[in-house]
Amino acid sequence: MTEMTKLRRALISVSDKTGLIELARALDARGVELISTGGTAKAMREAGLTVRDVSDITGFPEMMDGRVKTLHPAVHGGLLALRDNDAHVAAMTAHGIGAIDLLVVNLYPFEKTVAEGADYDTCIENIDIGGPAMIRAAAKNHAFVNVVVDVEDYDKLIGDMDQHGGATCPKFRRKLAQTAYARTAAYDAAVSTWMADAIGESAPRRRAVAGQLAQTLRYGENPHQNAAFYVDGSNRPGVATAEQVQGKELSYNNINDTDAAFELVSEFLPKDGPACAIIKHANPCGVARGATLKEAYSRAFQCDQTSAFGGIVALNSKLDLETAREIASIFTEVVIAPGADQDAKDLFATKKNLRLLITPGLANPAEASLTYRQVSGGFLVQDKDNGHLNMNDLKVVTKRAPSDREMADMLFAWRVAKHVKSNAIVYVNDGATVGVGAGQMSRVDSCRIAARKSADMAEALGLPAPLTQGSVVASDAFFPFADGLLTAAEAGARAVIQPGGSMRDDEVIAAADEAGLAMVFTGMRHFRH
Repeated sequence: MTEMTKLRRALISVSDKTGLIELARALDARGVELISTGGTAKAMREAGLTVRDVSDITGFPEMMDGRVKTLHPAVHGGLLALRDNDAHVAAMTAHGIGAIDLLVVNLYPFEKTVAEGADYDTCIENIDIGGPAMIRAAAKNHAFVNVVVDVEDYDKLIGDMDQHGGATCPKFRRKLAQTAYARTAAYDAAVSTWMADAIGESAPRRRAVAGQLAQTLRYGENPHQNAAFYVDGSNRPGVATAEQVQGKELSYNNINDTDAAFELVSEFLPKDGPACAIIKHANPCGVARGATLKEAYSRAFQCDQTSAFGGIVALNSKLDLETAREIASIFTEVVIAPGADQDAKDLFATKKNLRLLITPGLANPAEASLTYRQVSGGFLVQDKDNGHLNMNDLKVVTKRAPSDREMADMLFAWRVAKHVKSNAIVYVNDGATVGVGAGQMSRVDSCRIAARKSADMAEALGLPAPLTQGSVVASDAFFPFADGLLTAAEAGARAVIQPGGSMRDDEVIAAADEAGLAMVFTGMRHFRH
């Protein structure tokens, strides 16, 4: 590979004009000839720059509504020719092909077009062909050609040129080439994913995924693991799209836990009242509604004060000063909410280690999307669990039907259980979790752990009895035996919500009847591994 490549000619064709004129002027000032197409050329000329049209280079006008303009040997030969290969140089001379030392291209806004809900034909028309072809050609020939696909690399290009007397170094060109191939790969992934959805192909033969770097992280789950955070461009409200108002950089575990917290609290619409979720290690240690946001936080905190220390707090409403005071009274890693009063921000500003994230709104728990999980040699893909129930979906299977209050609490507990690692057991009393059992190999153990946590909190709060007394309990999957259900009854639960579907449903229902419990079946499971 040659050590340096002097830039003499640049082909620029961009849909996103951000930074275009500044870059073009910087190149022009350094003696680089500018070649361009359509709207890009027009924008540069209007800025007073001298630009040569691609059609002058190819000898052909743009045609077919702009579908064909750069797909020509005069362009691709200029990008692909090896400058140290005599045969390549001879071919360039024989056919009047000039070398192109710099390609600046960003692609038709396909992803944006899809996000705006355009129809099929409009999306097809926004698939770039010439751009990816040129990018791949230039990237392949990075021994001699610079290829820039991101606006954030404009200043880096000029900086490298100035450092090397109008040339660029091999290391810089290699990095540009890698970024370029990643961009075309991401673009193709977006097109193929959209098309699979458009034609109703839920399991296409080949699936591509891509992301854009949002943040390099200090380390992963543990200090010996490297990590980075990538965004997928979906713009779903949450940790990926939130504004960090204050606090030190988010860690890998902060991001994972904050996502879990915000997805959970988004289950509860503000119109139904303030709600709060407190997360520790991706599991909820307290979730509650309240008449005020402060009350919702306090009730969630009382479920498991020990685990809440150093946790993640997610709110479904704008953070106010009174709630901020309560949260700031203990060590909290992250608070995420759809807005915050200035007084609350000012208070948090005194807590330098607390991160405050503001989102553009709540996530839509019913929105369809895919989830991915890596396994050795591949990855699993599934629909996001957006299953929801209302009272009409529930089937009462016991002699005693639940009261209205029990029914409301069961639906609350069911929403929470969806976000608890299996085997999941959630006790709820009057719109607040009072015991959570998560991630156990045995469902009965989850019942016991959740009940024990409630008993411990009752002792710590000086309550006469655990709040599981008179509660309801949700199980993310069916009770395979009656033992788990009876353990919940012993803890004081009076009503149960579970999917049903066990071979021993009749035994479990009989045990519930004997214990005087009300029980409903959902017909839906919420495993979360």
